[in-house]
Amino acid sequence: MKTFEIPAFYSSPILAKVKEHRSAQDPKKKDFSPTLLDFGPVRFLMARHFGFCYGVQNAIELSFRAIKENPGKRIFLLSQMIHNPEVNANLQEQGVKFLMDTYGNIITPFSELTPADVVILPAFGTTVEIKKQLSDLGIEIQSYDTTCPFVHRVWNKAEKLGTDNYTVIIHGKPFHEETRATFSHSAASSPSLVVKDIQETMLLGNYILGKASREEFEKTFKGRYSDTFDPETSLDKIGVINQTTMLAAETQGIADYLKNIMAEKYDAETLKQHFADTRDTLCYATNENQDATQLMLQQHADIAIVVGGYNSSNTQHIVELCERKFRTFFISSAKEIESRDLINHFDIHSETVKSTADFLPAKEPVTIVLTSGASCPDAMVEEVLLKILGYFNNTKPVEEVIQQFS
Repeated sequence: MKTFEIPAFYSSPILAKVKEHRSAQDPKKKDFSPTLLDFGPVRFLMARHFGFCYGVQNAIELSFRAIKENPGKRIFLLSQMIHNPEVNANLQEQGVKFLMDTYGNIITPFSELTPADVVILPAFGTTVEIKKQLSDLGIEIQSYDTTCPFVHRVWNKAEKLGTDNYTVIIHGKPFHEETRATFSHSAASSPSLVVKDIQETMLLGNYILGKASREEFEKTFKGRYSDTFDPETSLDKIGVINQTTMLAAETQGIADYLKNIMAEKYDAETLKQHFADTRDTLCYATNENQDATQLMLQQHADIAIVVGGYNSSNTQHIVELCERKFRTFFISSAKEIESRDLINHFDIHSETVKSTADFLPAKEPVTIVLTSGASCPDAMVEEVLLKILGYFNNTKPVEEVIQQFS
């Protein structure tokens, strides 16, 4: 497996030993059970898989390489390189500036760019239109294009569907950077439509079967289908792809539902002509992290803490899974833990930051599920672990607990 040059300040000496031990014991990644770090009065259940994925490591390496290789030049990030505020802040501290925010709003006008400037494309990729804009300005974008290989794989799948005359149904968050990029690439080769969830998919299914009106369709999907998409003619052959960080079960449910809709409309013998049986296009890290979280749901714990950027889709889905069983706190860093009695955390449902008192149970031992999203440095998870550890007396020394993984 490829190794990356990642700044040392993102790594965790403690968690690195745990991960290396688990990898050595289970090189084929068949065991998704969590790891227990037992400090006596407080115990941490660590997910089998968490933290930087392949695509994020690749993006970080390329971004810091751009800084090193271009002294004196102006360096711009097209938008947030990944959805982690600390990593983006680190790049800004190195002098990197943003061209857009995560929603596509302009911060630095493209008209101010020159061919001598360096532009880093984010791990989510970008649209065909923005790539053309940059190229027309004489910006060389290939050297520091950090688009995740798994996002490229989705684009290739969409192109193949278009070649075979299928309409592409994209399961994703409509305004997420990756979904916007995937929609743009998909629309270049085939009629394309974005669905957010199973509820929207059910309305789409009803429309396919003639059970929903054009007005209902337009109300739900306005602005979310390509210029080449015609609701009257583009839904007789469809295939499903997704934003790579969605919930695997939800994407599978959407694909299965639409397959059944097409089977209802067309006979079994011709189903393959109307529904492309695409394989799941989630990235491997999303699958592994979600599977590892599912295994933690089988354990007993008092609370769960998930660390990551609040606008990180893959992290939000980890939170969503943890909430099925545990009282869950989604935090961006250890700074959100103000004391043993107060934590600030993000509510994914109201999309607001809340404060909760007495979040740590008074009893001992306290068992805490601790994990993070694919764009969160292990160093930040370690900071959370050590901060919470500091609230308990008579804990085992860290060196003693970690020694078993040496």
